[in-house]
Amino acid sequence: MESEPGPITWPPPELAVAPVQLPPAAPASGADGARRYDGLSYATNSGYRPRLLDLSVPAGAGPVPVVVWIHGGAWMEGDRRYPPPTVSADLLFGSLLRAGLAVATIDYRHAREAPFPAQLHDVKAAIRYLRHYAGTLGIDGTRIGVWGESAGGHLAALAGLTGAAGPALDGTEGIAEGDTSVAAVVDWYGVADLESLLTEWSDPGNPAVTFLGGTPAAAASPVTYAHTPAPPFLLIHGTADTVVPFAHSERLAELLRAAGNDAEVVPVPGAEHIFLNADPAPLVARSVAFLVHHLRRPRARTWPYCPA
Repeated sequence: MESEPGPITWPPPELAVAPVQLPPAAPASGADGARRYDGLSYATNSGYRPRLLDLSVPAGAGPVPVVVWIHGGAWMEGDRRYPPPTVSADLLFGSLLRAGLAVATIDYRHAREAPFPAQLHDVKAAIRYLRHYAGTLGIDGTRIGVWGESAGGHLAALAGLTGAAGPALDGTEGIAEGDTSVAAVVDWYGVADLESLLTEWSDPGNPAVTFLGGTPAAAASPVTYAHTPAPPFLLIHGTADTVVPFAHSERLAELLRAAGNDAEVVPVPGAEHIFLNADPAPLVARSVAFLVHHLRRPRARTWPYCPA
């Protein structure tokens, strides 16, 4: 006679523990000799999709610097695998690899999944993951840069400016503790001031409102943190941008320089958002050259957010 089944418990014991980020599996090899890690899960939470990153490491000996690419999409959409439609993946990601830099492309929670600071927490979780597994991945965890466009430029700027801001902005996603500082920031037409954006975007469906979710706009604005010591910034922005006005990059750079930081603005005459009406190739080349200069040169402890 069969015994009666015992009571069902949920969650099962093996799921009742806190999620653990799995170490990276063996990479695949590309035709260019690069090692490619696809779909690394850098943070998981019950009820959310896993946050994933792809990493490509150029062929060659020794740990190499890594650039974290943060996609745009008004904090509401976008995908780690696709740059803006005006820039090909080979031009953007291939240029980094050919320059001897690894590139990690990351997903993050969209605004309807979770409001700010969830997106910044995810960026910082990805940075912690890369540092934690740097030896396994063949990258140099002391030389991490960030590069983002539009909403991703906003998050890249925040990551560069809040490396020592504490738990509220660091979060505890994924690997819960660790250094989230970065050594260089490239910000393509990113939002710098959410307070001004709330009036500049008059659409009643303004995605900034959903993104903030009740958080004061100043708390999510890079200009709020620009008075702090920061890594070098390169800001590239179209002068005819009607989505995120050029003045955002101008103001952020002005505040950074006033605080003694290194910040350069490159205006792109007549260019709209995502560099419509412009040739992206020289803009990619300038961005890559900036990152090579600041990530491949001998380490100098010139700002407190990048410990040697």
